[in-house]
Amino acid sequence: MTPKLLERLSNTDTPTICNAIELAQGKRGFNQFTRGNYAVMHNSPQVALGFARTAQIAAENPHNRSEEENKKIRLDYYRYMSEGERPAICVIEDTDPQPVGAFWGEVNTNIHKGFGLSGTLTNGAIRDLGCCPEDYQVIGGSFSVSHRYVHVLNTGQSVTVFGMQVKDGDFVHCDRHGGCIIPADILPEMEHWIDKMFALEKVVIEASKQPNFNFNQFEKAWAELEKKRV
Repeated sequence: MTPKLLERLSNTDTPTICNAIELAQGKRGFNQFTRGNYAVMHNSPQVALGFARTAQIAAENPHNRSEEENKKIRLDYYRYMSEGERPAICVIEDTDPQPVGAFWGEVNTNIHKGFGLSGTLTNGAIRDLGCCPEDYQVIGGSFSVSHRYVHVLNTGQSVTVFGMQVKDGDFVHCDRHGGCIIPADILPEMEHWIDKMFALEKVVIEASKQPNFNFNQFEKAWAELEKKRV
């Protein structure tokens, strides 16, 4: 992960990342992306990305642990989030059938930002809109006014968020559209594939903006795109 590659990824939307991955793989069918509708902390083009730090939480019912055990699990969670390779992103699975407890609000966004994480991808609830750091993006599943009985179940395990399975250390890219995992074998070359994706799209987009654009001009532009795709 070079500074140049990190900057390129940070300034590219997630749909383009998905397209670039398919271009790199030479086929359609890339499947490591989220499905569904999202609740976004900041309705902006801001990207959150990095090596996944994973955890599971629940909130509908109280935990059945001793307070001492619960404190240890909670502190272990924060220690885990503070460590690991950077850039990093927090990926949290809320295991409740219908998440109700907001783990993500003013307090936790500031803590995780302070730990050096770039943002959070979660199917859980979020709150405190307008109070959270503007440079810490959270893609959530819903809004909630309460944290209910929210508690950490575990850290570092494989999680599933919006149908996407994420393992500790996977490289995740997300924005207000959703998220995806950039395969490890493609990640070092992503700058090249992003540039190629933009160059291909430019052929048709620029043609469509010409005066008297018609089907014949489209057909010619599309043929040029297909030729450059190879």
